[in-house]
Amino acid sequence: MFSPASYPWAEGVSLGEHLEQRGISRREFLDFCGGLCVVLGLSRSAVEGMATALQAMKRPSVVWIQLQECTGCVESVIRTAEPTIGNLVLDLISLDYSHTLMAASGHAAEEALHAAMQENAGEYLLIVTGSVPLNDDGVYLTIAGRTAKTILEEAAVGAKAVIAVGACAHWGSVQAARPNPTGAVGVAEIIKDKPVLNIAGCPPIGDVVTATVAHYLTFGRLPATDGDGRPLFAYGARIHDQCPRRANFDAGQFVEEFDDENARKAWCLYHVGCKGPATFSPCPIFQWNDGTDWPIGAGHPCLGCTERNFWDTMTPFYGRLPDVGGFGVERNADLIGAALAAGATAGVAAHAIATGVHQARRKRELPVVERPVGGGTAPNSPSSGKE
Repeated sequence: MFSPASYPWAEGVSLGEHLEQRGISRREFLDFCGGLCVVLGLSRSAVEGMATALQAMKRPSVVWIQLQECTGCVESVIRTAEPTIGNLVLDLISLDYSHTLMAASGHAAEEALHAAMQENAGEYLLIVTGSVPLNDDGVYLTIAGRTAKTILEEAAVGAKAVIAVGACAHWGSVQAARPNPTGAVGVAEIIKDKPVLNIAGCPPIGDVVTATVAHYLTFGRLPATDGDGRPLFAYGARIHDQCPRRANFDAGQFVEEFDDENARKAWCLYHVGCKGPATFSPCPIFQWNDGTDWPIGAGHPCLGCTERNFWDTMTPFYGRLPDVGGFGVERNADLIGAALAAGATAGVAAHAIATGVHQARRKRELPVVERPVGGGTAPNSPSSGKE
């Protein structure tokens, strides 16, 4: 079993008992559960229920296989902020196989994989990073003499649920970009008889992975998903609708060239290629590197990496997408921007006209006052200061 822990969680011991042995207080554990509820979009009332469910839980097995990918998704997950990877590995799961994170290699690693699948058949959670190459009988990726497709199918047989982490496992990512020489596909194209949840992104934010695992362990099921199999708590809103530069977009204030004066003012990056209007992602909320920043916050346009086929549909990455289809009123971002500008102008004109009409009406309602022949102010005029 893979166990980097200084405080190994013994078999048969509940999480509550394990935390007590480690000297973790009830208050600290509730704070941990509260952080998970925030990430998952659950109300404060769910904290107690999550704590109760997790405390009673026996240590579950997780098998993590990596296929055709760059290991960037693993790198992202081990930098998760809350809960940390330490919380995840030490206190929530038994990570029984991960060839990047485990010490074993070669035959020992293969033995660990098969042992984990056999000992926890029907109960373990399968996490997959990387795409599955199908062309030429899958020769583009083999591990221990077996193709990625064979490894995935074998691992999925005894899995209770499958989580596909990253754009490669989601739909194939850069390997699947035209002309897709390896015939790369995502996990859901191969596994049809088990629930598959897609955590999108190249790479995804690590906190989404750990929160999804915690949700599964708490409720015994994967979180609700959108039409592309992505968890709604993370991918339920567009970057454009959560972006702190949205007001600049609505005002028609755009960066035209990197490092121009408008870029220094942190105006909207749509004109230099931002794909925020077409991208569903939690980046503006979760952010990266323990909430330090995110691409748009750092002055770089969104590339749309959480969307299927983004390598083809979103390129050139710094080219402007004048017509983003399928998103209602913002189907044409340029058009809506122009309409907003026109609407603002019309609003100003309408306000001026209304003010003029009101003032003219008020003048007509005032009594006619004759001024003294010698000049000066009439005794009962509004400006005389007398009642």
